[in-house]
Amino acid sequence: MAAHESRPSIHIPGTTSHTIAPRAGRGGEGTLRYLKAGSGAPLVLLHTVRTQAEHFRHLIPLIADRYTVHALDLPGMGYSEIVPGASYDEPSMRAGVERLLTELDLHDVTLVGESMGAVLALTTAADLPERVRRVVAVNTYDFRGGIARSGLLARVVVSGVLAPGVGPVIAGVEPRPALRAILQGGLGDKSALRGDYVDELLQVGRRPGYPTVARGVYQALPSLIAARSRYPGIKAPVHLVYGEKDWSRPSDREANRQLLPAADFTQVPKAGHFIALERPDVVADLLNTA
Repeated sequence: MAAHESRPSIHIPGTTSHTIAPRAGRGGEGTLRYLKAGSGAPLVLLHTVRTQAEHFRHLIPLIADRYTVHALDLPGMGYSEIVPGASYDEPSMRAGVERLLTELDLHDVTLVGESMGAVLALTTAADLPERVRRVVAVNTYDFRGGIARSGLLARVVVSGVLAPGVGPVIAGVEPRPALRAILQGGLGDKSALRGDYVDELLQVGRRPGYPTVARGVYQALPSLIAARSRYPGIKAPVHLVYGEKDWSRPSDREANRQLLPAADFTQVPKAGHFIALERPDVVADLLNTA
């Protein structure tokens, strides 16, 4: 992280912060930041749309006794480097995940992703079967509408961000009440969204160039939907987890069950899209009893 940039306002006990430098001759790559904790078999956490590694602040302590946890800031997000002109479509973000696995030479990896991170966990497993042991995909973000299903405010904001001309301007304006309301639209238990976490996300949103990243991520939804075509190529065991009140519809969930007929399936009662915030115990139990 560059010296002039802000640092996380949230510290997860037992974690240390690390970076992966770009590979020589790869001008489109940026430095990746990740958190590391625990000991044991390697486990990689991949966060959701508009969040960062601290999204797993409640989950990491529950699994660090059994796993060596690596929580990645996806390219351009959190405190990973923002590279001018970079793409944030699914293949580009997946390349960042694969850099983590290959640069750290991780094998026998459990990939755990939520939302966008769940899609990337699945597609990375399809790409690197020799490195991935298991996938836990929580509320895969691979359906039409995406975060716009959070509610009316989210639909208005996302439509504005994607609009030609004014989109970049709107992406740079993120009032705290609006961000809080949109994120709460992804929760069954609204109280699970803590104020210090909203403040941390807003701090990241003020990084130079971040509005371009945010707009690029929203624009990437079609590529995340298209990535579903890669699911049948996954060789590792998969566990699909959905919140009962997730933005996905029953038809979206069933479509993925058809693509992954051998996958285990869990639906979490009363939970929404951000299960890592409101029910980290459910994910921890799945991981610790494997």
